[in-house]
Amino acid sequence: MLRRRDEQTIGRIAALADPVRRALYFFVARAPGDVSRDQAARGVAIARPLAAFHLDKLVAQGLLEASYRRLSRRRGPGAGRPAKLYRRARLQVDVSLPPRQYELAARLFAATLAAAAPAATRTRLRRSARTLGTALGRDARGRAGRRPPITTVLQDCGYEPFRADDGTIRLHNCPFDALARDFRPLMCGANQALLAGVVAGLGLTRCEAVLDPQPGLCCVALQQAR
Repeated sequence: MLRRRDEQTIGRIAALADPVRRALYFFVARAPGDVSRDQAARGVAIARPLAAFHLDKLVAQGLLEASYRRLSRRRGPGAGRPAKLYRRARLQVDVSLPPRQYELAARLFAATLAAAAPAATRTRLRRSARTLGTALGRDARGRAGRRPPITTVLQDCGYEPFRADDGTIRLHNCPFDALARDFRPLMCGANQALLAGVVAGLGLTRCEAVLDPQPGLCCVALQQAR
């Protein structure tokens, strides 16, 4: 018999089976900020009422979060009603059949390292992360038969990259978010080293991975090397 949590998880994934709903979810997830119903409707080329229906279904499933805010600077009578805005929820949805608890094992290792590891051990962790990242970058080059764009490799790794106005590549998603929330210095340092390795494996000499935490984004960004 399935646990209630498993039933909820399957229901959330089933909610994304509808192609329109799935398109709306990923449009909101990849947006740099909160998304209005009008923006979402234009983004996936559907009517606003249909967008509102599916967005609210995603909120009901816990996949999106909603808030209200006026989008204009007008205040007082005549300013209009606040717009309903959407963002991706912090909820993490995992499915494993049969059930596996890899995150539990990762938490065990991270807690041990964070509590007892001397500086030399953390240095070795970052070195191992960079080695793994370099292998990922080289593997991506080998599979593509050329040097693929860094954003493609980051997307494949689950980082959801986007290019900011200043040219910096920022990351909507941290694949290690569940661990980084509790073991931030440990995981952010390893994450930076991993992405520095990816850059090296791709042979990018004018790009560097730096720690630059921003609200709602991964703590690592990729900038033009100084």
